[in-house]
Amino acid sequence: MSRIVTYSPSHTLVPTYECFNRCSYCNFRRDLGTDGWLSLDKAKEILTALQGSEITEILILSGEVHPLAANRELWFRHIYNLGELALNMGFYPHTNAGILTLAEMEKLKNVNLSMGIMLEQMTVTLLDTVHRHAASKVPSLRLEQLQWAGELAIPFTTGLLLGIGETECDRLVTLETIATIHQRWGHIQEVILQPYNPGKREQWQNNPFDLQKLPDLVRQAREILPPDIVIQIPPNLVPDPLFLLDCLAAGARDLGGIGPIDEVNPDYLHLHPDKLKEFLAVYGWELKARLPVYQ
Repeated sequence: MSRIVTYSPSHTLVPTYECFNRCSYCNFRRDLGTDGWLSLDKAKEILTALQGSEITEILILSGEVHPLAANRELWFRHIYNLGELALNMGFYPHTNAGILTLAEMEKLKNVNLSMGIMLEQMTVTLLDTVHRHAASKVPSLRLEQLQWAGELAIPFTTGLLLGIGETECDRLVTLETIATIHQRWGHIQEVILQPYNPGKREQWQNNPFDLQKLPDLVRQAREILPPDIVIQIPPNLVPDPLFLLDCLAAGARDLGGIGPIDEVNPDYLHLHPDKLKEFLAVYGWELKARLPVYQ
């Protein structure tokens, strides 16, 4: 059994925090009209400062603009330009900008090494609860993104958000759905198992996902998913390091993008990779950096 665990040295660029969705658990979004857009000049300044560092991946993570909004094309062009800028400056862009059209995905493929979107959960019952005001969280729409990425041969990341009202059966159905899509196109690189943790900005303020269930879910995911899909656990969302070790023993092999700030979970800071490496080494695990596209 391999004792190698990977992570991506990453920095996040946020084109805008404004989002027309209002997920109850979100700590990322801002209301429309309350947040400016990241300028290309500012992005270039940030990227220039990162050149020569260990950072290789630039995650372009954006709030969503409604497909019919007047500024949709401007928003998309801005995301494209940020990817092009990062690529031209020697970084490897990975874009997660929510629901895109097939044409938009095809264009973004030209300036991204990989892309992604969280499937979250396939159950439609969440549309009556945490996704009541989140039109782009309809499971069929997000599933379509995975299918289009397969048709376009885009290396892709997806995942489950755990503890937002789904059942244990719902989680398995979502994993099986991902496995089925990958078996057809072979493009899904990794599946994130992301436990919900409450943050300061959200409306929901529910109890965090029970981490005692996480190792068993990793084990089930490893049985369901094809072997070439890597299971990823965000270490900053697993405050007890012993549970992280249990997840690795169960089959997780990646810790995701690690950078200064987790923009989706800003209340939960990452341990520096050097500290993680030291901790894991004590238990016989070797932490290695990787690129956004697995090799």
